[in-house]
Amino acid sequence: MNDYLLGMGTALWLGILTSISPCPLATNIASISLISYQVSKKAIVLLSGILYGIGRSITYIAISMVIMKLALNISALSYFLQTYINKILGIILILIGMFLWELFKWNLPSFTPSEKLSKRLSQSGMIGTFFLGALFALAFCPVSAALFFGSLIPISLKMKSAIGLPLIYGLGSALPVMAFAVVIAVGSEYVGKFYQNLSRVEFYAKRITGVIFILVGIYYVLAYIFKIF
Repeated sequence: MNDYLLGMGTALWLGILTSISPCPLATNIASISLISYQVSKKAIVLLSGILYGIGRSITYIAISMVIMKLALNISALSYFLQTYINKILGIILILIGMFLWELFKWNLPSFTPSEKLSKRLSQSGMIGTFFLGALFALAFCPVSAALFFGSLIPISLKMKSAIGLPLIYGLGSALPVMAFAVVIAVGSEYVGKFYQNLSRVEFYAKRITGVIFILVGIYYVLAYIFKIF
C-alpha cells in the first residue's frame, strides 16, 4: 500500500513537471486561449478544464495499456522484466536525472496538432475540450517523452498499474489548465503572472527532480545490481 501511494505521488509529480515543460506548457497555454472565449460562463470553463485533464489522462492510459499488454503478454519479455525491472529502473532513473540536469541531449521528433484542428475542437463545446486534451497529450517533446516513457512507464510496469498511475500523471500534466479554470473565477488578470511563475518554477523543479532520480537510481543500482543493501 505504501509503495502504491509513493507511486501515485511520483506519477502526480511527473505529471506536474511535464505540465511546465516547454512543449506541454505551450499546448496548455494554447488550450486556455482556445477555451477562454467562454469566460463569461465560469461553470463551463471549470468543467472544460476538468474534461481537458480527463482527455489527457485517457490518452496516457491508452498508451500505457498498449505498452504493458505487449510487455506482459510476450513471455520472454515478461520474464525479462520480472527478473531485471529493478536493475533497469535504477539505470533509467540515473539517466533521466542526468537528462533533467541537461548533462546530455535527447533529440526526438515532436508532434504538434494543427491550429485549425485545435480551434475546431475547442469550439465544439465541452466534449470538444475533452478531445482537445486527448490530442494535446500526444505533443511529446524530449523532456515530456523522457518523463513519460523513461520514468512513468517503467514505474507502471514495476507496479503493474496500467490505469491508476497514468490517470494521475495525466491529471497532473493538465494541472495548469485546471488551475486556470479555478483562477478565472477569481480574475483573469492573474493568468499571465501565473504562467510567468510556472516558467521560473520549471527550471528548479527539473533539477530537484533530477537529483532525487539520480539518488534513487543509485540506491536501486547498489541494492539490485551490486547487492550492497
